[in-house]
Amino acid sequence: MTVGACALCYWWSGHVRGPELSGEANAAGEAPRGSGEPRLEISMDRVRLNLDLVHSHLNTTYWAKGRARDVVERSMRHSLCFGAYVEGEQVGFARVVSDRAVFAYLMDVFIPEHQGQGIGKALVGAVVAHPDLRGLRLFVLRTRDAHGTHGLYRQFGFERLGNPEWTMAIQGPEA
Repeated sequence: MTVGACALCYWWSGHVRGPELSGEANAAGEAPRGSGEPRLEISMDRVRLNLDLVHSHLNTTYWAKGRARDVVERSMRHSLCFGAYVEGEQVGFARVVSDRAVFAYLMDVFIPEHQGQGIGKALVGAVVAHPDLRGLRLFVLRTRDAHGTHGLYRQFGFERLGNPEWTMAIQGPEA
């Protein structure tokens, strides 16, 4: 099932890197033709997003367990969504809530079965390189460091809040 039309399609294309998936990309960031290397694509094309996959995986996470499908769909509809695709199959997702001028919140990032192959790095790289998300006053995310994810995000300039006592939130029921 799709989530809607794409107003802006921003994509990055390259190839998957990992122990069994290595090789050199050409100048366009694509695996050499005939190399047999899988092609990685990061796309904002909403038509390609697999709502069932996103909902299913989010329900396995500590932060979105039990989130209703209609809530996932609505959250995607009101966010900048990025899909990661290997050979056309969606393997990852991230979304950003932003005013595109001052503030952004990166959330729901996942690469369920392809960790350690550079897909997460490519996905977060495409997010922070998006023209509407560059130069913001504040770009935040929340994550546990369960799998060393803080190290990934630090590569892109994320760091602990300097004055956490300045930050407040209304924390409603899990959605």
